[in-house]
Amino acid sequence: MIESFHSSANGKFMKRIIIGITGATGILYGIRILELLKKNPAVETHLILSKPAVQTLAYETDMNLQAIKGLADQVHSNEDIAASVSSGSFQTEAMIIAPCSMRTLSAIAHGHSDKLIARAADVILKERRRLILMVRETPLHYGHLQNMLLVTQMGAIVAPPVPAFYHRPQSIDDIVDHTVGRILDLIHIEHNLVARWKDPLASSQ
Repeated sequence: MIESFHSSANGKFMKRIIIGITGATGILYGIRILELLKKNPAVETHLILSKPAVQTLAYETDMNLQAIKGLADQVHSNEDIAASVSSGSFQTEAMIIAPCSMRTLSAIAHGHSDKLIARAADVILKERRRLILMVRETPLHYGHLQNMLLVTQMGAIVAPPVPAFYHRPQSIDDIVDHTVGRILDLIHIEHNLVARWKDPLASSQ
């Protein structure tokens, strides 16, 4: 993947990442990604929250909306189709939708760009940039699976937040961090969240 860097207001070169948060359960994933990217001086984040995401925030966390928005460098209304991230001329590196509801997945799969999250995702795809969808639903019916296939064929990466246990997590934070670490790997952001699986040849040396 070709990385694109952009000069920010302070003259530093930044990697722009769009974070979309929808109303599916699992808002902790989007929050944790924002927290980690905020610590990275080489990343500029653009946050889009759907209205259902605000409802989920109240159900699943004790954080308030302003605290979430404060984690991003720029926040865009999901109703603002004229936002910077709605245009391919606004250069970005990647977009992560965490979590991605089935409604949003369907909108992306079928090109229904009446909201900014879906429009920004459509732009990412048409510009051949990296789109990562942390789709969240179970069990899955044919329509869900078909939409996942469609977006994959269009170039997106479907990455459901499936927990792993080989690292023996001791808390919810451990489970979230492991999944988030794998997502950050996909956009080439360095981190120390994941215990890397060792090469068996290396262990014998």
